[in-house]
Amino acid sequence: MKINLYDFDKTIYDGDSSTDFFFFSLTKYPKIITCLPKIAVAGIKYKLKMVSKTDMKEVIFSFVKYIPDMDEHITSFWETHRCNLKDFYMKTKHDKDVIISASPEFLLKPITDELKVKKLIGSRVDIKTGKFTGLNCHGEEKVKRLNKEYKDYEVMSSYSDSLSDIPILKLAKKQYIVKKDKLTEVKY
Repeated sequence: MKINLYDFDKTIYDGDSSTDFFFFSLTKYPKIITCLPKIAVAGIKYKLKMVSKTDMKEVIFSFVKYIPDMDEHITSFWETHRCNLKDFYMKTKHDKDVIISASPEFLLKPITDELKVKKLIGSRVDIKTGKFTGLNCHGEEKVKRLNKEYKDYEVMSSYSDSLSDIPILKLAKKQYIVKKDKLTEVKY
């Protein structure tokens, strides 16, 4: 099976969807501000290598407990943030595309369904608690998750904004680094 791999944030989406979702949520549910001190502590602990990226992000996503109707809230988020989808992707999207992202699947699923993406692989985060039910889908973890989903595949092209995605870029016949709407072919 032939597929194309795409990172999501800063690759297809201009910005970081999780960060944008946090601030969007904060404007709708101001009580989320009470999470900021523990998020700051988690960020410091992560920088000091005292906690994993997954542990830090779990603290960040704990804000979801303050959102009463998450499905409606996510729909509202994408109504106002769909415009951040990059033109290059909107012009070249294909039914063989697999989006593989560190962002939570619950956040990206509505937009990837709308885009008719073949498969979404993201961080598995409980929509009610913010707890991760696996590792943050980042770096080598992306390849592990892809290999769990597909046994027999050929990656035609892979796209990312970051060198942290070298593991998924290396899988492809053609590899691209994306900056804004500019694609630069690279070799790894």
